[in-house]
Amino acid sequence: MHDLQTLLEQRIRTATAAAFGDEHAAIDPLIRSASNPQHGDFQANLAMALGKKLGQPPRKVAEAIVDALDTQGLLAGVSLGGPGFINLTVEPGVLAEHAVAMLADDGGGVPRAGTPQTVVVDYSSPNVAKEMHVGHLRSTVIGDALVRTLEAVGHTVVRQNHLGDWGTQFGMLIENLKDAGFDPQAGASAGELTALYKAAKKRFDDDADFNTRARARVVKLQAGDEETLAVWRALVALSNDYFETVYGRMGVKLTRDDVRGESFYNDKLAAVVGRLDEGGHLKESQGAKVVFPEGFADREGEPLPMIVQKSDGGYLYATTDLAAAVYRVEEIKAARVIYVIGLPQRQHFQMFSTTLRQCGWVDDAVRLDYVGFGSVLGADKKMFKTRSGETVRLVDLLDEAEKRAAAAIAEKNPDLPGSEAAAVAKAVGMGSLKYADLSGDRVKDYVFDWDRMLALDGNTAPYLLYSYARIRSIFRKGDIAFDGFAGGQVSVAASAERGLVLQLLGFGAMVESVAQSLEPHRLCNYLYELATRYHRFFEACPVLKSEGELRDSRLALCKLTALTLERGLGLLGIEVVERM
Repeated sequence: MHDLQTLLEQRIRTATAAAFGDEHAAIDPLIRSASNPQHGDFQANLAMALGKKLGQPPRKVAEAIVDALDTQGLLAGVSLGGPGFINLTVEPGVLAEHAVAMLADDGGGVPRAGTPQTVVVDYSSPNVAKEMHVGHLRSTVIGDALVRTLEAVGHTVVRQNHLGDWGTQFGMLIENLKDAGFDPQAGASAGELTALYKAAKKRFDDDADFNTRARARVVKLQAGDEETLAVWRALVALSNDYFETVYGRMGVKLTRDDVRGESFYNDKLAAVVGRLDEGGHLKESQGAKVVFPEGFADREGEPLPMIVQKSDGGYLYATTDLAAAVYRVEEIKAARVIYVIGLPQRQHFQMFSTTLRQCGWVDDAVRLDYVGFGSVLGADKKMFKTRSGETVRLVDLLDEAEKRAAAAIAEKNPDLPGSEAAAVAKAVGMGSLKYADLSGDRVKDYVFDWDRMLALDGNTAPYLLYSYARIRSIFRKGDIAFDGFAGGQVSVAASAERGLVLQLLGFGAMVESVAQSLEPHRLCNYLYELATRYHRFFEACPVLKSEGELRDSRLALCKLTALTLERGLGLLGIEVVERM
């Protein structure tokens, strides 16, 4: 069965073609949920754009579409509003039929992509020999949600963790390790590696002799000196162990197999520069080799160069990013590449993606998406730091989230068994961290506020998790097996029932839209509205006190709501709990 949104779009397109010709059949009907239920369930807003195109008043265009519209078996009513809005009221039987079908659908009503693609998602990207910090939270959480959403609509997703595992910093770190007699093969914690890195950086800045030796060590690393490579490999292995531990705690899908660090592209960089040269795109600027992406200028209005090889022969991030893009398109055969990186990197992304197009290395058939995001701020609206001014470690945030969630759960439900309480605290803590990050427009900064993100009311993870747990408690109270309950017919006679069903049936279209827009906050807003409508339904429509078919219908709506909350939160990387 087609989803309701698709059926409505098909009817409006067919009517538009009948009224104005087949050449207008592909127009977007712009169907949205009605803002006022008294006017209908949905609103088609295409008349304004089509009227402008045809040179006719929108109201007249809307009237012609309505006159040609086939309502049979789908619509109970159609009316016009304002300058040309087409209000659509769906037959109650159609809503009920779609709700029953959605309950039986293992995919929860999410439509599969008509043309599945291979999609590369580049996200998280911490640095070897450094601890993950709050700055890695957003890329990791947003990227994970996008991966899950794209997989849900049927795409093949290739996760890429572009680790910072190469460059000058490893020369100074390895040289400092050797001076200290440190053997990384013996093991070291992420904190110890971070301390060693900081000490190496200080020596590199303050000690000229050490600086010289560190640079020589970089040359040895790049030349393949086995002794140096052995230390480097050990550092990478230790860091990957640590990253996997953090990702495991967070419930993030990244694994060691998804790592494609900067070092992976090291032997491809010379070829990138060579291809630029052969294509006539390579220029010289102050001894460096550069390209000039079209449309970029400096403050003086001069063409802005992107350096791909320094005067000393070294390569830069831009070179690595070009090599990575070529690998993803030519080797992985990606039809879409998504970069989940902070807003300060916007110009860098624009310049290297423009270069890829300009050189003909990536054609228009491949979509390159920049998923930029703002910063995490403290209560003072400045970059989130510890009291001592240090960058906040990610593991400290995870610890604090679980600790605060555990305290809240102990206060609200002290009878919860210890092992279950710990599992619930982890789910609520991690869910709260993620949801606070995902529920706002990602391009905006957000203020980190424990009290707000752990609140049981408002657009928060605890509110949604509580809504799910509340539904599961109904089934326990009624001694009804949740998984075994199949439901039957669904009633939409009450306004609260109808409102809940309409929201439920919008889930598939919402997931599909997030897979296109890459804006997870839209799914968060949908789930919050779903939970809100469910609570209205629960207050207005007794469930266990009802009898017969009506009781089964309302239980079916409860189960479908719980399943949709579970699926939606799962796409955000958030685990549900049966009790709180």
